Amino acid sequence: MTLAIFDLDNTLIGGDSDNLWGLFICERGLVDGEGFAARNDQFYADYQAGSLDITAYLRFALGPLKGHPQEELDTWHRDFMASKIAPIMLPKAAALIADHRERGHELLIITATNHFITRPIATALGVAELLACEAEIVDGLYTGEPSGIPSYHAGKVTRLYDWLGSRDTTLDGAYFYSDSHNDLPLLELVDNPVAVDPDETLLARATDLGWPVISLRG
Repeated sequence: MTLAIFDLDNTLIGGDSDNLWGLFICERGLVDGEGFAARNDQFYADYQAGSLDITAYLRFALGPLKGHPQEELDTWHRDFMASKIAPIMLPKAAALIADHRERGHELLIITATNHFITRPIATALGVAELLACEAEIVDGLYTGEPSGIPSYHAGKVTRLYDWLGSRDTTLDGAYFYSDSHNDLPLLELVDNPVAVDPDETLLARATDLGWPVISLRG
């Protein structure tokens, strides 16, 4: 079965869910708004520049989840989906996913954003398989610490190979759709890399190598 892999943020949705989550919890007064927003914006700038310290970022992003009951977090996330994610869902992305499904391809989202934020988004997109950055949970509560290998940059390749090791699926003929130069390790691995509304660095690389460049916006 051919594998169709998708990045999430700024690929299947028209924004960055990690950054938007930070904005959401600031607006709701769930964190110290001004200080948190400034650090959130700096981490996002680091990501765009390719210089993100993923472990430091995950500790920052997961900190507000620490100690809160799952029911409370689920309520926050429902509000987040309605106010921040629903407006940036892309009909063309839904059509792309549907096309691969109709062709009998296995669907997988792999994202550097944490599982708490992205699992409901993947579900809304109709994609069951998700590889995301994981968080430590003890006695049913988030500790604020990351867990395992982050699915970021080359870590996406590592996590993908781990996932493939438990299945019959291979990378033969696989597709990978992404907007970011941070995903070049995985884009360069698959048979069918596709740049989606790419950043400048990825656009230049895709142009040099003759990769398809598409837009899911509008």
